[in-house]
Amino acid sequence: MKWQFVPGALFALCWGFPSYGEDYAALRQKMVAEVIAASGSAPPSSAVTAAMGTVERHRFVPSWLALFGYRNQPLPIGYGQTISQPIVVALMTDLLRVKGGDKILEIGTGSGYQAAVLAEIAKSVYSIEIIEPLGQQATERLQSLGYHNVQIRLGDGYYGWPEAAPFDGIIVTAAASHVPPPLLKQLKPGGRMVIPLGASFMTQYLMLVEKKPDGSVSSRQIEPVRFVPLTGGH
Repeated sequence: MKWQFVPGALFALCWGFPSYGEDYAALRQKMVAEVIAASGSAPPSSAVTAAMGTVERHRFVPSWLALFGYRNQPLPIGYGQTISQPIVVALMTDLLRVKGGDKILEIGTGSGYQAAVLAEIAKSVYSIEIIEPLGQQATERLQSLGYHNVQIRLGDGYYGWPEAAPFDGIIVTAAASHVPPPLLKQLKPGGRMVIPLGASFMTQYLMLVEKKPDGSVSSRQIEPVRFVPLTGGH
């Protein structure tokens, strides 16, 4: 008898099997509760947890991983990319302090999950993806789920989206070696940028960059993270 392993089975052997007795809504609420508990004394805002309790994360991962969609862990989405761990999505979204009338720029659409979370809070989200199949899939997915306030462009996110600038907030979901000057220029005075900085095989840190009303810029280190590298021709 030959044993055959499918990707989902191999993943389950590594991470454990999910409970088949729970529906996705219950798993989603459990995920949010785990994120709040893991955040300790600085839980994300109610707006962020409400957004994450609404967005159907299992629809943003490959079908064979859907049952693992609400685990507090990153998951592969193809092309060497991942969907971020929920607690990281919560932290980055919370650091932006997104408000209902905001216009947000995201660099690195991936599966579209982070854009969907942002779209639950912000007025509009502009997202750039450099990997064409991921960008196309995310566009179709977000449209089918009713996120009509998200626009996706294929291209090098390092240069931002100048014709849609300025942005109230910018979120970068891939690690850069430095803060891209074009993104800083496109950040509105009083706005915030959340970006991981560092090389692929070295320590990376999540950074909060703030542009003051007078145009001056300050930044502070939040915590160590690990992201795929920001790619492009820059």
